[in-house]
Amino acid sequence: MIGARKGAENSSKLKPTSQVVSMKNEVQHINSEKSIVDLNYCVIIPTYNNANTLKRVIDGVLVHAENAPIIVVNDGSSDDTSSILKDYNNKIDIITNEVNLGKGISLRKAFKHAFEKGIKYAITIDSDGQHYPEDILLFIDAAKNNPGALIMGSRNMAQAGVPGKSSFGNKFSNFWFKIETGITLPDTQTGFRLYPLEPISQLKLFTTKFETEIEVIVKLAWKKVEIIPIEINVLYDSEERISHFRPFKDFTRISILNTYLVTLTLLYYLPLRVLAVIKKEALKKEETNLRKSVSIGFGVFMGILPIWGFQLLVGIPLAVLFKLNKVLFISAANISIPPAIPFIIYFSYLIGAPFFENNAPITSWNNLTLEAIHINFVQYFLGGTLLAVVTGALFFITAFIFLKLVRKKA
Repeated sequence: MIGARKGAENSSKLKPTSQVVSMKNEVQHINSEKSIVDLNYCVIIPTYNNANTLKRVIDGVLVHAENAPIIVVNDGSSDDTSSILKDYNNKIDIITNEVNLGKGISLRKAFKHAFEKGIKYAITIDSDGQHYPEDILLFIDAAKNNPGALIMGSRNMAQAGVPGKSSFGNKFSNFWFKIETGITLPDTQTGFRLYPLEPISQLKLFTTKFETEIEVIVKLAWKKVEIIPIEINVLYDSEERISHFRPFKDFTRISILNTYLVTLTLLYYLPLRVLAVIKKEALKKEETNLRKSVSIGFGVFMGILPIWGFQLLVGIPLAVLFKLNKVLFISAANISIPPAIPFIIYFSYLIGAPFFENNAPITSWNNLTLEAIHINFVQYFLGGTLLAVVTGALFFITAFIFLKLVRKKA
């Protein structure tokens, strides 16, 4: 019996390598199919007058997303799109806009339709034939490794055949996306993406055309949804491809959207990002509470010290010299923001007044003398310096107590 077992074991070890590889590939294929089913996704194809390429795109998606629902949104097409879609009635879901409403409206309708059916992810692919449906598997793998993330297909915009307006538009969009979110992406205008539908269902979207794709990714970034770029193939030299992007009108709409988004960024989301950085610096373990508190106190001191225009120029080298936390120092030094300047000047004069019994306040042109200017300057400088010392010390003590309590709990 023992000899028989050893023989069986040896025979299994002597299986041809090709057979072992074949079995391994078969297992991987089964696991890949299982992961696709488990992902619970659909494919959305918005289309408008792309009859030349629509059938090829749908057929490719049916092959490479075999187990996924496919939603095609016919956005008021006036060509043969309707007759092409009739051949797929039992294979796909069709949403029809009676008139052309725009890509943004079509996507929003499809997102809502998919989410109401309990689908968690949606892959969008353009119907103009520039994308390769086989790249859907790349999105599946990326989504499996990054649950809940927005996966962005990244095209090679440097390849031959890429229209100049597409390359410029992509750089333009990437720049403003970085300003609005602080995130660098290689391709923010790609139409090949995998969206998580749960956070999208919570967004308030108001755009209707191509700019919707920008609005969605910016607002998802603001909601802390992770964004993962992946490289995809792209076909630009096809004679069948028809683009409905209108350079002047659509760039104008995108510019208006970016103006709105940048305004929100400056008023709300940028301060939130700054506070997040400050919080991270305040809680990181590498520095002691004393060093952090000194950084804050010294920053407040330099921000109030009456050497306007030179506070950071003097303070930053000193912060580097004494190995203080530069982020906390610079943040605290910004205590002298414009709205606070009148109060700083007022209290500086108020604190400096007791040191000058015969002070000569300047109240009009009549008493604008060299003596009055000298007294007022010295009074302000002395008072401002004392105010800087006292306020810096108070912030140091407060920060030290606060960090002692907060970091202990953490």
